[in-house]
Amino acid sequence: MEMFRLDGRTALVTGASQGIGEAIARRLAAQGARVILASRNEGRLAALASEIEAGGGRALAHRLDLASAEELPERLKALPDDWAEVGILVNNAGVTADGLLARMSLEQWQRVIDTNLTGTFVVTRELSRGMMRRRHGRIVSISSVVGLMGNAGQANYAAAKAGLIGFTKSVARELASRNVTANVVAPGFVETAMTGALAETTRARMLADIPSGRFGLADEMAAAVVYLASDEAAYVTGQVINVSGGLYI
Repeated sequence: MEMFRLDGRTALVTGASQGIGEAIARRLAAQGARVILASRNEGRLAALASEIEAGGGRALAHRLDLASAEELPERLKALPDDWAEVGILVNNAGVTADGLLARMSLEQWQRVIDTNLTGTFVVTRELSRGMMRRRHGRIVSISSVVGLMGNAGQANYAAAKAGLIGFTKSVARELASRNVTANVVAPGFVETAMTGALAETTRARMLADIPSGRFGLADEMAAAVVYLASDEAAYVTGQVINVSGGLYI
């Protein structure tokens, strides 16, 4: 029997319109899950859903803005009935608002905390209720090695990503008896449009810190998520899988 199959499961991926979130959505769909694509970018979500459907998968675009915590419960209740039983939740949405501590505004701090941590809390709280009732679920949150090791100029982002780890460990303890697991994937530097636009000297400096000698690929992060979402990971909960090429050891 093929491992890591997700047939019959419905997954919701936040921040699914690009980058790591898009790669996760594609991987989950390829493994048989029906995937709800959630983010603020409705146009890109619709295009991605069409691509997944054209490839034989099942996908639904659903606008979700994690910065608007008060609206999230109603937006989740607005899912069509045949998509409402979410059994796999991937908390991937995140923003940055970098700046050195002495110059960081309260707005910069709050914007990152609201989206990366508070939004994740609300979505997880809402969707975990159905998982507990059905006595099955997988929750995977995308943190960062920055949440493990810190990074100058990212006090807000590091705090939010570290908070995701503490949040997930607590959720794992609460929900384990209901056959619901909660884990974290912590990516290192990943090849994206942003890292591709960096100056060569900056890229070289970053690469020098990575024992593997290269940036990671979004699909490599997605592979870790697929494992944690699968039946093969049923006895893994409260863990942080660091996918960083050795940047953080």
